[in-house]
Parts: sequence; structure tokens; C-alpha cells
Amino acid sequence: MTPIKIGVIGLGKIARDQHLPAIAANPRFELAATVNRSGAASATNFTSAADLLNSGVDLNAVAITTPPGPRYAIARDCIAAGLDVLLEKPPTASLAEIEDLREQAAARGVSLFTTWHAQHNAAVVKAKDLIKGHRISAMKIVWHEDVEKWHPGQAWIWQAGGFGVFDPGINAFSIASKIFPGSLFVRQAALSFRDGADTPIAAEIQFESAAASGPLECSLDWRRASGEEWTIHLSTEGGQSIALFDGGARLVVDGEPQATPGADEYPDIYRRFAELVDARQSEVDVVPLRLVADCLLVGSRNSVA
Repeated sequence: MTPIKIGVIGLGKIARDQHLPAIAANPRFELAATVNRSGAASATNFTSAADLLNSGVDLNAVAITTPPGPRYAIARDCIAAGLDVLLEKPPTASLAEIEDLREQAAARGVSLFTTWHAQHNAAVVKAKDLIKGHRISAMKIVWHEDVEKWHPGQAWIWQAGGFGVFDPGINAFSIASKIFPGSLFVRQAALSFRDGADTPIAAEIQFESAAASGPLECSLDWRRASGEEWTIHLSTEGGQSIALFDGGARLVVDGEPQATPGADEYPDIYRRFAELVDARQSEVDVVPLRLVADCLLVGSRNSVA
């Protein structure tokens, strides 16, 4: 089949570490251009998305991996140009923006794909199958890491629209909403803010669901001094224990590690994107973003050092 000529807009850590290798490893894709203000990752590099779109470079699709703030405007222009669009998580800075992009993509007849990389772990898919049809007696999410390790010097995360601790925390929400056997709603949230920051550094959240009979708790924290903990523990009313570790990469059932062979997250994302492009379909999942928005809507605020 003819390769999908793709441009990558935004060359931060996630693009260099994940998107570019996944594109290079997938024969359905050909890296045609990049957009980066400092340094090129392709023979054809531009310093803005507008320059790329006006250049006449032969493109079929783009992957937008910028911070969330500018994604809507970039995606809108790419859709208008007839390009299929892959969005890094979170897809946009607001729910209204992604809903508008969904409508624009449908009207233009192009594919729009909101990617939640943690959902593409084989362990997450298997956990979903195991939990399907069961009622949940308890769930505990712990997503703790060191912001200075994972976002060194990145001031945008503390600015309005930067998501703060919800930037990694939305990965937990994407897994939970994928595997949970019913809808999740935010009952309450306690949000901690550093002085001068528009976004939280920590959050303690309680969910509720008609599919659960016990507590559904979530702890997000960017103040972990060393190491990381990205875990989701669930128990069913039937007595089964299901746990996901390492951000959804490892599955343990009733204390026994489970084999979960399959593609890594980003190779599977690009496998799915090719399917959507070939079928002229879109896949737009807004549930993780809605859960973040609801935390900010109902959450209480406190200041921390």
C-alpha cells in the first residue's frame, strides 16, 4: 500500500522518544516533514505549522505533539487543509475545542484520532476483559512522580491550560475509564496549588459509579522525591483482585503476574492510526479530558509550599 506521508508538529521529548521511532518502524508511514523552532528531525523542517501548510510539501497526515494550548488552532488548520490528524494527549485544552474539531473532521471527511497512549498497553486491554460484567467493590489509583524529572524547566505546565499534575494524571483517567465496567463521575476533589501556579501540583479525588459498591479513590502527586508509582488496584464483588503497575504496562491478578504479549504503546497507536486513515474513520475519546474538567469544576483549592 502507498505510505502515509506524515508530518510531526512539535518535537519535544515525547515526539523524539516515542513518535519518531514508531513512525520509522511502521512501513505504512513515511516521515515527510517536521515542525520545530530549534533543530530538525527530518530533511524538511519548518519553524511553524503555518509554514509547513503553506510550503507545498506532499502530506497526507500530521501528528500534533505540541503542548495542549496551541493544538486546537493547529489541528483546525490541518483539517481545513484535508489532512488526517493524530493528537497527542490531552487532545486539546478544553472540551469545546475537541468537540469542534470532531465536527470539522467529519465535515471535511478526514480522520481525527485522540490518542491515549496508556490505553494501548496489552495489559490494559486484558484487564478490561477480566473486569467486564463485574461490579467493583473498590478502586485505588496512585499516580506519584517527580515533576522535576519528567518536566524539567517546562514553565507551561504551571500556566492556565497547562494541566499541572493532570498532565500525567490524565493517563490514569484514560486507563480507568477504559477498563471500568461503567461510567465514572467525580464526586469530590481536593486540589493543591503552589504559590503563583495556575495549575495543581497534587490532587486527591473520589469517584462514584453505578457499577461500584465501595470507595473509588485517586491520588495524583508531583512531589515524589524519587522513583515513580503509577498503579491502579481494583477488587470485584466476586473477590477478584486486579492490579495494573508501571502505568498500565504490567498486570497482576490475585497476586499472580500475567503474561500480556503485544505491541508497545506508540507502535500500537500508529497501527491504529493507519487503520483509521484507511477506513476514513475517526476515533475521538473525550472521557479522560472530561474527568479532568470535572475535577477542576467541583474541586476545593488549597495552597502548598
